[in-house]
Amino acid sequence: MKKVFNIIIILTLGLFINCSEDTIDLVGVGTITGRVVESSSFDPIENAKVSLSPSNNTVFSDVDGYFRMENVEAGDYSVSAKKENYLTNFQPATVTTDLEVNVIFEMDDDTALNRPPSTPELVTPVDGSENQELSVELIWSSKDPDGDTITYRLELQNDFDNDIVKIEDLIDTTYVISDLKYGVKYFWQVAANDSINAEVLSVVSSFKTKSDPQNRYFYVQKAGNNNNIIFSAGYNEAETSVENIVQLTTEDVNSWRPRKNQASNLIAFLRTSNNETHLFTMNQNGSNVFQVTSAVPIAGYDLNEVDYSWSSNGDRLLYSHFDKLYVINKDGSGLEQIYQTFDGSYITEIDWSNDESVIALKTNNIVGYGVSIFTIDMNGNMLTTILSGVTGAAGGLNLSIDNNLLVYTYDVSGYENANNRQLETHVFVYDFATSVATDISASNIVSGTNDLDPRISPDEAQVIFVNTSNDGISIKNIFRMDISDGSNRSQIFTNAFMPDWE
Repeated sequence: MKKVFNIIIILTLGLFINCSEDTIDLVGVGTITGRVVESSSFDPIENAKVSLSPSNNTVFSDVDGYFRMENVEAGDYSVSAKKENYLTNFQPATVTTDLEVNVIFEMDDDTALNRPPSTPELVTPVDGSENQELSVELIWSSKDPDGDTITYRLELQNDFDNDIVKIEDLIDTTYVISDLKYGVKYFWQVAANDSINAEVLSVVSSFKTKSDPQNRYFYVQKAGNNNNIIFSAGYNEAETSVENIVQLTTEDVNSWRPRKNQASNLIAFLRTSNNETHLFTMNQNGSNVFQVTSAVPIAGYDLNEVDYSWSSNGDRLLYSHFDKLYVINKDGSGLEQIYQTFDGSYITEIDWSNDESVIALKTNNIVGYGVSIFTIDMNGNMLTTILSGVTGAAGGLNLSIDNNLLVYTYDVSGYENANNRQLETHVFVYDFATSVATDISASNIVSGTNDLDPRISPDEAQVIFVNTSNDGISIKNIFRMDISDGSNRSQIFTNAFMPDWE
């Protein structure tokens, strides 16, 4: 009985010893190393949180993007890298006893899965449409699948010059484009941008504005930057209202003194270029601007007073450079000096008769006074003296088509001062047959104002001119009146000057 009991104790102790040995065996461990970088640039990402699953061990990447996890039990893991503004990245890792496994995380920013806006659809005007007004509402549509805010860039070009209009950072899907030109084809395109993806471009669409209305009036207005801008317009006689106003030149350049020539269908004008004043031409809608003069610019006492003249057939132009008179072809060739004043006085205003046999000139001294108005032939021979030996300012020359009349202005007050201020300037009509000058302003002009810059109407029944206060700073308005006696005086354009009527 006693022996049996001892055997059981021994066996039980043996089993106990065997079980104890099983529970203290250790599982092997290894090391996980790696680096966290940006996917596109491979720049290191610091402080990225690197975690193991299922163990939940966590470390953070250093300044160079490296990390290290030691004493990781052998086995299969999912390793994740997390960092604000980046998409969480997962990599598999198998840890082997006493070995290192290396894991590289190439992380995308959190916009990597963001989708771009839809391609903008150009809705209005319909592609290829014609007869559009000079102010057109452009309408388009686009959507963003992720609900991001879209900004738009609008680009507009045309078929007559190199101007490109760009409108940036638009939020609305509509924009009104104004100051377009008559008879011009325009091309427009819209780009959509969600500030995440590359911008998305629409197709290019086109439209054409309505035909040129063939305006007969031309004038100048001041821009906000003090540059001069040239306009054309029509005048509705039945309704006594201005219509079809077209801006022909832009505010960023100084352009003035328009003169239309019917034969060439071109408008000549003066413009500042490289700190000089030159003659330019353009089409009636403001396109195809061409610089005529180059070697010898326009120059004289006051460039706001200086005038020039077309030949009747539109192939040449007369202009002055201080005391010299030049003729030049409209294409800039054939420059020739044809006259020079005998006393060094400046040639300020010019008009050339319809048959090109007579040139009317106004000259003055270097301060704008000592004026003379006279005519010469093409050889420079004196023909007729209209005004000479007077005090006060004068100007505004225009010959009638038959050479019988010349309109001009003269300050009947005879006032002279350093600023060339005029006090009582009237329009006169000189009759070559009778050698009589008639003051047609006298009976109707408002006291304290000046009548300036007269031009004979195409039917030669009226005179168009500028009226303004003699204070020299008030706005200028364009009027017309009968050439015979100054009757039927009426205003037709407000805040405008340097008129032409063809």
